[in-house]
Amino acid sequence: MTFLRELLAVIIGVFISFMIMFFVFVAIGSVISSSFVDDSTVVVKKNSVLVLKLEDLIKDYAPKNEDPFSQILGLEEKKMGLDNILNAIDNAKYDDQIIGISIESLMLQGGVAQIQEIRDKLYEFKESGKFVTAFADVYEQKNFYLSSVADSIYVNPEGQIDFRGLSGEVLFFKDFQEKYGLKMEVIRHGKYKSAVEPFLANEMSEANREQTEAFLKSIWSEMTTDMGDNRNIDEVQINYIADELLARTPDLAIENKMITGKLYKDEYAKVLKQLGGISEESVLNAVTVKNYIASGKGRLVSSSTDRIAVIYAQGEIKYGKGDEDYIGPELIIESLKKARKSKQVKAIVLRVNSPGGSALASDIIWREIEVTKKEKPVVVSMGNMAASGGYYISCNADKIIADPTTITGSIGVFGMIPNINEFTNRIGIHAEQVGTNKRSLNYSLFEPMTDDFYNVTKEGVERVYVTFVSKVAKGRGMTFEEVDAIAQGRVWTGTQALENGLVDELGGLEDALKAAAQLADIQDFRTRSYPDYNKELKDMFSGPFASVKQQLLEDEIGLENLKIYNQFQQFSEWKGLQTRLPFLLEIR
Repeated sequence: MTFLRELLAVIIGVFISFMIMFFVFVAIGSVISSSFVDDSTVVVKKNSVLVLKLEDLIKDYAPKNEDPFSQILGLEEKKMGLDNILNAIDNAKYDDQIIGISIESLMLQGGVAQIQEIRDKLYEFKESGKFVTAFADVYEQKNFYLSSVADSIYVNPEGQIDFRGLSGEVLFFKDFQEKYGLKMEVIRHGKYKSAVEPFLANEMSEANREQTEAFLKSIWSEMTTDMGDNRNIDEVQINYIADELLARTPDLAIENKMITGKLYKDEYAKVLKQLGGISEESVLNAVTVKNYIASGKGRLVSSSTDRIAVIYAQGEIKYGKGDEDYIGPELIIESLKKARKSKQVKAIVLRVNSPGGSALASDIIWREIEVTKKEKPVVVSMGNMAASGGYYISCNADKIIADPTTITGSIGVFGMIPNINEFTNRIGIHAEQVGTNKRSLNYSLFEPMTDDFYNVTKEGVERVYVTFVSKVAKGRGMTFEEVDAIAQGRVWTGTQALENGLVDELGGLEDALKAAAQLADIQDFRTRSYPDYNKELKDMFSGPFASVKQQLLEDEIGLENLKIYNQFQQFSEWKGLQTRLPFLLEIR
């Protein structure tokens, strides 16, 4: 009887398992099939206002998510592609259904360079004679910078405008290491190469403070010039407004000409109707930029058979395959080879948005670009940042174009490795090593770093630095000494990099495409985006659970503590010598 009961339980268990699997596969099938549905189901009505809500994470390249598990669990990353946004605004300029644009973003999750490119595209849109206006309950600085391009700017009567200038914050861990016996051993080249500085001191070095202040002031100057031109306020006055917080309330902001007026949302809707020539009784049609992109307006249409390949290199540079969030040599090389072999592709634009990373991975990508440009022109377009390893993979292009606010340069090298000798001694753990040769034990995190290991690693750091500077010198037509003078890990903005000879022109992705077309001697063209991100099954499972883990951690320890945790997690992934931006700095 017991046997029959157990057998029945097994049969029922198997049946339930099959039913669960059946429903899972049905759900996956429905998600996959829905991805083939025509995007044209989004209808753009006559006399529509294009609403620019940019509160999702802005990536240079955000291909459609093909991960059914994330979609089923509702854990898809909320993101938008900069290329899609720019194309949508471009299409709206000539779209008879669109009467104007309303900027209605609260918190912009994008870099200053990305926002500047969107802003420039909106400025072009205004040339069509259509209106651009803006409304928000509150404005943070990046949102106000974007909105300042509008003909008129409105805020909620009880809202506020955070306009105070740029700042950055760096965390230091020297006392933490000494307190707990957990430390990072550091070897570096470059007096400005201060990615490792948080582990060596409790405060910024003068060199680091100098470069940080310099590039923050350069970015802020670019922003204030743009805002001042649009609001008809000179740079001295706009800095005075920031210093004295003279835009903190709607009335002060109006008095100082920073905004047009204060309105509630329903009153703002009437303004939109007036601007569009729509009667007050009529319904105001609106389409969000996300839906406008979904309608097919996120891409430009061309009948040309000629193509320019746009290869997106976004994220940290690591040795490996690569994906949408980090740059790996395998995917970039695969993309370069596809573009090189395609008869339709006449030129290549490498769009770089990276703080750098592995020196080895950077050099492997550099080599493939060297091979590629012998067959087809290669132009680099720099986004928010193309620093250190990001500059390494850019330096040998036929032409380099950076946004004025791009963070670039940082030509330097460091190595960093954890050591827990003091910690293990305190808790009574001891290690002994046995080897066959003098240096068979390379390094042990349970023992203090030896002079011999330091010297060998330092030699490697110096060798990579010389290689890096030499390749920049060759790519930019400069001497080693000229590059070394502006290297040493020093960070520059795009504007400063142009003065130093590290880039050729200032401009965005569209300018890079025009330059590539000119080098390839073509007039009309279509673009083809790379890489193709094809997720493996294990990646589909890991992605959703990683999102859940991050959310649980944030709920448990808070957002600020999560940032610290993620920084340590990031440090632990730095393997081998690094050509990387010299700090983890959040600009606010």
